Amino acid sequence: MNKNIAVIRGDGIGPEIVEQALLILDKIAELYGHTFNYTDVDMGGCAIDKWGDPLPAAELEKCVNSDSVLLGAVGGDKWNNVPGEMRPEKGLLRLRAGMGVYSNNRPAKIWGQLASASPLKKSIVDKGIDFIIVRELIGGIYFGEHRTDSVDGEDVATDILKYSEKEIERIGRIGFETAMKRGKKLCSVEKSNVLDSSRLWKKVMHKLAEEYPEVELSDMLVDNCAMQIVKNPAQFDVIVTENMFGDILSDEASMITGSIGMIPSSSLGGTSCGLYEPIHGSAPDIAGTDAANPIGTILSAAMMLRYSFDMASEADAIENAVSAFLDKGYRTADIMPNGEDAESCVKVGCKECGKLIIENLKR
Repeated sequence: MNKNIAVIRGDGIGPEIVEQALLILDKIAELYGHTFNYTDVDMGGCAIDKWGDPLPAAELEKCVNSDSVLLGAVGGDKWNNVPGEMRPEKGLLRLRAGMGVYSNNRPAKIWGQLASASPLKKSIVDKGIDFIIVRELIGGIYFGEHRTDSVDGEDVATDILKYSEKEIERIGRIGFETAMKRGKKLCSVEKSNVLDSSRLWKKVMHKLAEEYPEVELSDMLVDNCAMQIVKNPAQFDVIVTENMFGDILSDEASMITGSIGMIPSSSLGGTSCGLYEPIHGSAPDIAGTDAANPIGTILSAAMMLRYSFDMASEADAIENAVSAFLDKGYRTADIMPNGEDAESCVKVGCKECGKLIIENLKR
């Protein structure tokens, strides 16, 4: 099979972790007889430096015309003081909107080998952590009107949170469909005790639930959900929520699994062309030191094979290779245990991590 992949290496540790994911994909291509063609795309701080724009139209076009997009990470302190519309993150928002990817699926699953790395009590971890957060991606406060006015001699900033029934219904449907493929439990998270947008969200979700009688739908306020994720994560199967809430909750959920560096994500819309990226940031403080964990990006590549290219066996092979890597006690810095547990582990850098995972790739 021949597939065209747009590759956004990005900023900070982005180029390092993406490089390891591409080496994994090259090995998969060799083992399974595929051809993956890579097209480099400038986005983020590197695009600002090169083009004066976090995502030039020509670069976005490369992504839209590809079979899928693999992204490392964007942003960093270097660009903190550029105008709001020119920030690296604006390129990411533009990319999501341009590709029409409105559903971001972020798994929160603890690997058995890393159970001790979770900051939660062992009694909580032993109950299991395996849920998915389905986050609406191109609506809400991030895409609403933003302005700063002068009122009575002082600046007043306004950010508009807006959702339509259609936007809520389409992400809600993704939530229900995901739940149907898992444990048939869906938790809808909002803030309906305060926000009109959340009251509409709740209304649409309950109307949609009539089409999915097999799914157990529950409602939860976002502040309670943030608490429950650390108190009893085993209660969750699928969480569906709006853009900003999902952004915050998914980062919290990733940390209870032991490391944000292990978590992949997929962003999909109405086509099979998706955006795949680890959920962590660009970590400029460790860029160039070979200390980054590439596993989140490698697993994002596996998700791309599974959900955009229908290559389930190839995706399984990557996930099994990661598991074998962990079984043998190899750890990157962010998942290296302390104390006695460290005695049975071997600390490796980004490049060595990729190399060892490749060695465990088998058809």
